[in-house]
Amino acid sequence: MKRLRHAVAIAVPAVLAVGAAAAAAVLATAHRVVTPSVRRNDTHILAVDTGAQTIELDRTLDTELPGRYGLFTSGTYGYVKLGAVLGADGGKVRRKLLTQIESGAQVDRDAAFSGWYYVTPGELHLPWESVLIGSPAGPCPAWFFPGSSDTWVIQVHGRGTTRSECLRAVPVFHGLGMPTLVVSYRNDGEAPRSRGGSYALGAAEWRDVDAAISYALRHGARRVVLMGWSMGGALVLQTAVTSGNRDRIAGLVLDSPVVDWRTVLRFQAREEGLREPLPALAMSALENTFTARLSGAEEAIRFDRLDMVARAAELDAPILILHSEDDGFVPADASHALAAARPDLVTMPSFTVARHTKLWNYDQNGWTSAITEWMAARGLAPAAS
Repeated sequence: MKRLRHAVAIAVPAVLAVGAAAAAAVLATAHRVVTPSVRRNDTHILAVDTGAQTIELDRTLDTELPGRYGLFTSGTYGYVKLGAVLGADGGKVRRKLLTQIESGAQVDRDAAFSGWYYVTPGELHLPWESVLIGSPAGPCPAWFFPGSSDTWVIQVHGRGTTRSECLRAVPVFHGLGMPTLVVSYRNDGEAPRSRGGSYALGAAEWRDVDAAISYALRHGARRVVLMGWSMGGALVLQTAVTSGNRDRIAGLVLDSPVVDWRTVLRFQAREEGLREPLPALAMSALENTFTARLSGAEEAIRFDRLDMVARAAELDAPILILHSEDDGFVPADASHALAAARPDLVTMPSFTVARHTKLWNYDQNGWTSAITEWMAARGLAPAAS
């Protein structure tokens, strides 16, 4: 025990200085940062009217949003699609069901509101195939949607989700004639698990994205556009400054991206009622090899390397950032800071009201136009007729 305390004292005296109980809290907080999350129920189904095909949910900032969404449920249905808000009263919101629920079906009370909308590639009614991308982590499953262009789009999903998150964007790129790879990466539940099974917040996962670029180049792509959702944005940005294929990266599209992890983790800590210095100490623990491993990380995480505002000068591809001011999970502050640091590269149209990764759901026309117009302006796709 003395040897352990001595080692920790050398590694992170700041952690030990707060006491044993606080040190345990620091390590537990750090562990949550790098541990792949699972979907959490965040609302309740209060009533289903199978005659009118409507559903009542707890009223939250997400469930009251206009637009099309999905709902993870249990019972007879695993996932249902939701349409327009028909009414909201006190703590309840009533929405139109776009998935028909039959009379007598069992739908359990606990549910999770989702922006995915589409779950499987077949729902898009477009040609597609499953492929495997060989990465340093092992064979990573991907969906490939063919197109006529030699500029491919590679889509990267966010934290605690899967490839399905990206399906909303496929029809936009298909309409531009652009082939699309929707990829997985280590520890996301579909791609291979790394030795420790933990997230590196982009510091390691970018290699799986880079492998997808190499796959595209071997299969007919001349250049690629990388699209990242939430934490996928962090992976894409790391790829853009680190990849040996960076000269083939023609552009980045970032939806609700993590641009600087410190900004995100401090915000989320405040939202959960965690006060300083706990978040700062947790990040310090992850930066030290010894305490990072105690926290469950495989290697130390260098947050300076993941701060793309500080590294803005290293970027050289044009960037489109789609980020709602009302994101509520990944604040838009760092996105604005990157736009301010590189106005020559970054285009950031204004979006409000939409919550995290739900811009397509809330304003599909505005979101689609932002992408297609940006692509056309940079010669990455034909101009809309």
